[in-house]
Amino acid sequence: MSPSGTAGFKGAVRRPWRLVAEGSALVIAVLVAFPLYWMVLSAFKPEGEVQSGQPVPWTLNPSLDSFRRVFAQDDFGRYFANSLLVAGTVVVASAAIAFLAATAVTRFRFRLRTSVMIMFLVAQMVPIEALTIPMFFLMRDVGALNTLASLILPHIAFALPFAVWMLRGFVKAVPDSLEEQAFIDGASRRRFLWQILFPLVLPGLVATSVFSFISTWNDFLFAKSFIISATENSTLPMALLVFFDTETPDWGGVMAASTVMTLPVLVFFVLVHRRLVSGLGGAVKD
Repeated sequence: MSPSGTAGFKGAVRRPWRLVAEGSALVIAVLVAFPLYWMVLSAFKPEGEVQSGQPVPWTLNPSLDSFRRVFAQDDFGRYFANSLLVAGTVVVASAAIAFLAATAVTRFRFRLRTSVMIMFLVAQMVPIEALTIPMFFLMRDVGALNTLASLILPHIAFALPFAVWMLRGFVKAVPDSLEEQAFIDGASRRRFLWQILFPLVLPGLVATSVFSFISTWNDFLFAKSFIISATENSTLPMALLVFFDTETPDWGGVMAASTVMTLPVLVFFVLVHRRLVSGLGGAVKD
């Protein structure tokens, strides 16, 4: 058999498996996307269709009433601004600290360096729920309860282990010869750090920032535990509680508020998706 015939035979054998893999990926994508579709659909459904005992996956009478009830809340704008402030602060602070920490554990030789990395890994394995009560008492003792600091500090702490581990691979991929050449050309360590190394690991920073932004933006556990009485410091997930009633919950309002909450995450993802893909690719390559 000629080489071209052999290649054609192998392609014919692989094609069914490729079709199965593509079909499986399509089914999984539909299953993952369906809850998002149902959330948006329920947000646009009239109240009667949302409360119907026979729900259908479409609507012929879309309505904005649920969104009007969401934006009619007096404190909705404040909740939204608080969420932006908390998430933005966590993203910037965790990225800066993780970049410096990853550079230190990768470029510098010091005692207990391996132990420090193991501690990062162990900290990432601890469930957040197991630390909520100890952190509550810690925030109470330092006087941070009912403030945005009680949301910012824990999220920075939980974002750092993953960010440091991921950025460590990007920093390690930068050759030492580049640093030596920069020093020969007269660059200081600070200049090398921020003008040479930082742009090279920026895709990794973007990738870690996406995960820290999503976890902080969607946080409900800390917002419910640490913001007890100062409702002016509540974040957007707390706005969902307004639509919950033990007898007649407003599911249309819940879905509309959830849709509004999802939009900033989608916008943030669209803005950084190119660097996110390259960042994840670099992490896998390492």
